Amino acid sequence: MSFLRLFSSQSSRPSTLRELLLLSSVCHRCLQLKRYPARSSELSWGFFRRNYSSIIPKKDVGKDQTCEKARLLQVLEARIQQLQADNITEVKCTEVQFVNRLNVTHDESRNDANNLTFLPDQEFNKSLNVNTDTLVKEKVAREQMGKTCHIKPVIPKTTSTPSKWIEKLNKEKHNKTRRQLNVVKKMKESKEPLPLSSTTCVTDAKTTAKGRKSTSKDNIVKASMTHRARHSVLNNPEAKPNALNDFSVEAVLAEVENLDQQLNNWEPSAKLLEDEEGNKYGDAQRNILSYVEACAFINDLDRAHQCVMFHHRNLTRRKQLNIKIYSVLMHLWAKKGSLSQIGNLFDLVEEAGLKPNLGCYVAALECMGRMENCSPSVIERCLQQLKEDGFTIQDMFKNCVFQKDEREMVLKAICAVDPEFQLQPEPEGEICQLPLIKHFYSKAEPIKYPKLHLCVEELKERFDRQLSREQADTISINSVEATNPITEKMKKVRNRLAGLRAKWEKSLLQAFRECKFHLAGDRSCSWKMNLYPYLCLLDDKEYVDIMVQCIPNIPPNGEALLTIARELGNRVYNKYSIRKKIKNEMVDKIKEIYYAYIELLAKDAELNNFLPREYVMKLEKEMNLGLSLLSEDSPWPHFLIVHLGTHLVDIMVREIKIPINTQSPSHEKKFIPVLYHMYSFRSNKQIGFIKPHPILTELLSEAAETTLIFDSCVMPMVCAPVPWTSPRFGAYVLAPTKLMRCMEGALQHQLLLEKCKSSDLHPVLDSLNQLGNCAWKVNKPMLDLIISIFNDKGNEKLEIPPPLSEAPHMPKYDPKADISPAAKSVLKKKIAWVKKRAAEMHSLRMDALYKLSIANHVRDDIFWFPHNMDFRGRTYPCPPYFNHLGSDVTRAVLLFAEGKPLGEHGLNWLKVHLVNLTGFKKKCSLKERIDYADEVMDNILDSADNPLTGRKWWMNADEPWQTLACCEEIAHAIRSPDPTKYISYFPVHQDGSCNGLQHYAALGRDVIGATSVNLMPCDVPQDVYSGVAQQVEEFRKRDAEKGVKIAQILEGFINRKVVKQTVMTVVYGVTRFGGRLQIEKRLKEVEDFPKDHVWDASHYLVQQVFSSLTEMFTGTREIQDWLTQSARLISKSGSSVEWVTPLGLPIVQPYHRTRTTLLRSNLQNLNLQISHDATQRPDTVKQKNAFPPNFIHSLDSTHMMLTALYCYSAGVTFVSVHDCFWTHAFTVDVMNKVCREQFVALHSQPILQNLSKFLVNKYRYNIPVDRKSKKLQDYQRMMELLSKELKTGEFDLEKVKESTYFFS
Repeated sequence: MSFLRLFSSQSSRPSTLRELLLLSSVCHRCLQLKRYPARSSELSWGFFRRNYSSIIPKKDVGKDQTCEKARLLQVLEARIQQLQADNITEVKCTEVQFVNRLNVTHDESRNDANNLTFLPDQEFNKSLNVNTDTLVKEKVAREQMGKTCHIKPVIPKTTSTPSKWIEKLNKEKHNKTRRQLNVVKKMKESKEPLPLSSTTCVTDAKTTAKGRKSTSKDNIVKASMTHRARHSVLNNPEAKPNALNDFSVEAVLAEVENLDQQLNNWEPSAKLLEDEEGNKYGDAQRNILSYVEACAFINDLDRAHQCVMFHHRNLTRRKQLNIKIYSVLMHLWAKKGSLSQIGNLFDLVEEAGLKPNLGCYVAALECMGRMENCSPSVIERCLQQLKEDGFTIQDMFKNCVFQKDEREMVLKAICAVDPEFQLQPEPEGEICQLPLIKHFYSKAEPIKYPKLHLCVEELKERFDRQLSREQADTISINSVEATNPITEKMKKVRNRLAGLRAKWEKSLLQAFRECKFHLAGDRSCSWKMNLYPYLCLLDDKEYVDIMVQCIPNIPPNGEALLTIARELGNRVYNKYSIRKKIKNEMVDKIKEIYYAYIELLAKDAELNNFLPREYVMKLEKEMNLGLSLLSEDSPWPHFLIVHLGTHLVDIMVREIKIPINTQSPSHEKKFIPVLYHMYSFRSNKQIGFIKPHPILTELLSEAAETTLIFDSCVMPMVCAPVPWTSPRFGAYVLAPTKLMRCMEGALQHQLLLEKCKSSDLHPVLDSLNQLGNCAWKVNKPMLDLIISIFNDKGNEKLEIPPPLSEAPHMPKYDPKADISPAAKSVLKKKIAWVKKRAAEMHSLRMDALYKLSIANHVRDDIFWFPHNMDFRGRTYPCPPYFNHLGSDVTRAVLLFAEGKPLGEHGLNWLKVHLVNLTGFKKKCSLKERIDYADEVMDNILDSADNPLTGRKWWMNADEPWQTLACCEEIAHAIRSPDPTKYISYFPVHQDGSCNGLQHYAALGRDVIGATSVNLMPCDVPQDVYSGVAQQVEEFRKRDAEKGVKIAQILEGFINRKVVKQTVMTVVYGVTRFGGRLQIEKRLKEVEDFPKDHVWDASHYLVQQVFSSLTEMFTGTREIQDWLTQSARLISKSGSSVEWVTPLGLPIVQPYHRTRTTLLRSNLQNLNLQISHDATQRPDTVKQKNAFPPNFIHSLDSTHMMLTALYCYSAGVTFVSVHDCFWTHAFTVDVMNKVCREQFVALHSQPILQNLSKFLVNKYRYNIPVDRKSKKLQDYQRMMELLSKELKTGEFDLEKVKESTYFFS
């Protein structure tokens, strides 16, 4: 139904395409011109003539015009026949409803294990066997189709020659019908059960040969029937003949419909880029959506409207529009109060074959609310149409995002027709029912969650600080790099540099405005998409600041153009996202809710029986008036970010100049560019580089400026993070943050999360909130000591990088010198090594500088690390530089902000932790480690008292800086009056023993494997690496006795170090080839080993290592091989590998065939390599190699999240570095108990069985079209493999609870 009819009282107007075409006096285009007078006035008739019909005469020529009109009528009548032939369901289809069995929604494929079923063997075999019994039925169906759909054509009599258009249309119709019947024949021969679905959408499909694309022209009609009618047709043999005939027609149509889904085998992956409403998010859709939203932000309604109309007028371009783009434009017109334009857009939506979403109706009602004299009947008809489309008013207020006063305007419109209307209170949110977490959310017993050690007023002050910082978007901090006393020369250089920056800003500002003016162009061509709206999102000065701040960050040896462009584009997007939230008046709403949320955190407030997510969601429901907390930020596509960045880089290269005689101001000045665009080679690829002029590098070095500028989103937060309540809201206050980090430009992960049932994500969100709520502070003595060494030329042994002044000197090379070719080659290699070494030193030095400077900036403050996760569920702190996932240096300067007394066992855990950090007693029991710490107590105290002048015992540890920090903590505890009451802020670690193999051993229930990775209780910790080395040595001895030469040569060279890396990485998918390279590298480090036997030895050893692992972990290799082969066959069928973790997190692997996109810019043409595009075929090699490690990573992240949640309910401080868990020394025992219990609970679930059922139900519908091809055999193998039952061993999982060294 056209939305325009809501505003018209005329009921005689034609409502369907058929009625419009049957009007003999006008054509379809003329009707459109009459229906849209506002739009038609903008465009001349010549525009439509050029774009739609080549038979419309350019001049009126009397006699010829009559012939052409007759031809036009013939064309229209031919088109009517074609549409009627396709539109079979208009005859009598309302009684029958057929479902396409291949259409399975994402939610159905992700049901609980109890709802998942294997493909029945009988059905599976039946669908693959060829049988021709249905040929007779096919013939009847074909005849019925002809009888039902025959409409006698009415062709006007004319003497003109028949048009070629008619011949073309008839030929197209004939070919299409023939192709459809061929498909029906193939599908009938296979005797496949008739696909059934809730709705059938018959499409006019244009099919092509194998391997080519298939496109759908128009969605013609949807037919429906009740379940009772369908049951009677299928099961009652005495049903009426008409119903049976209709069933035959529908059967043919339903089977023809399957062709569209089966022609392209990678179609299931393409659906990853669709949201719940069916909106596609390919590059084209995202580019248009970003453009229209940018126009909306700058209030350029005309440019946005022209862009949408430009794409809508052309049938090919129209496919690039989705309902969200139309909705954004409707909201723009709603702000103007133009109801007629919104009505026009509803008609355009109907023409595009799309269904209006709730956002469209919100825009219409908002517009009606803004109108002074809007007729109540119009509002009533709008609400009636909303209900007819399957929506409710409550759905609109619950699911839509409202900005500014939009909610009030919608309520005003509704109350105009229903004065007593009130929003119904939202029902209580669903509770997650997953078996692993059901008890956690049941709250059967009264529970009190831990609080922060800060009061309400202090937390409010901290929030205001954080909000101001994010509104400013950048923060300036002092560098820790020491400088000499400021000399007169340094003052002059700094003043000169300041003067140059002022000139650069002026020239950049002028060039930027000129470029923007040029891109604005002619308003008559405003439909052309370019960068103009993106250059208006911020103030001109902000773009200039972004460019100027980028200059000092470019390394002396240059940086890749793509890297700089990406950084600049992302900075513009981040600023734009923040400005958008400020413009939409979200700041006050967020502040109001956060102030109320503080009551849950503060120590002087009593409220403590809600989880952070639960309480914020409760507050949002209570404060449901006004704008929404969620923002509809559409992430920019990677192409757009790089395009915008290269545009800014081009301005920088052209406009930023420096006098060539800067050092001698008395001479005449000659300006040269500061930045140069050049090319270099990396891995045999030519890469565009931006390199600073040596004069600029020298100026920056001599000025020795000590200010660093960072974006606010890379700094730790000074208040507790905003709790994650959905995939679109959480972490920072204003700065945009993704819940699931992914490759640049990948969107399928976010769409997958948004399709999830909200309660399924609650455990993941709550665990991220728990990790982010841990408050931290800086260990000042350790930081000061590290900074002193950093400023004293560093120390590579202690992992403190030296400055560039310590880099090796560049050898002099004279091309004219008379040296031999061999010497010249050696010299060139040395020069290349020196350049590489200098680049590495600069990178490491700057990384350490950033970390230490940020730590020094927050040294007197308390701070937090908001968390998000990768696509496997592994968690990470959002601040990239300074966090607890960093190096030994970074971890050494971090302490918990809240301290706890050591208690009875706390001091012993500190000693165990110290010995673990040294790496000296890995094979010893806990008691032996404590005894060893007591033996070396003098060294521990000496290290704490005299770290740089004493015996320096701590410097020989594996983790020297953390060892030193622990020495100081033990010294303070021992010297306190009562060590049990000593308040410790020090984090103690408990690390998993080869955690990946632990999960494999638990999955396979391997007794030997479980013992070797400490799942079984033992008196001393088991070392799997030593166990493998011992097993390999036994194999070597056996082969040496048989006379194998390489086995004899390897005598005495097989040890733990040689095999460790291969054993460690085999769980993460390392191949025999990769393992051989690892062992080869270790053998080369052995001085006594004969170098000419390295290849043979490494080839022999890698085979023995894999054989040893197969014997020790009986089920591990079988599970790994099953995962690998399953992923290979799934990706070959055209789908990406997907699964759901035991905590309900959906995961999809983003590995697809690389697509190259050419970006043309003034500097150079960039070939963007995009490997995450879900519209491309999956990369089979990457999919199969990555599935086993990614699946194991998803299990270890699940274990960590479970431990985090149950520690939180137990009042235990908990953070993690993947499989390394941190807590206070006082609560190590509690954390260890929870950790073991949750591991047992996790692996007590039928993980592999649930995975098998999920994969079978997910991919059983990837049936190949050609039943005689090799793909059918692959499909059969895939289904057999996915439903394979893996054998397991006899290991008792309950033993893990008694294992001391499982995590230790």
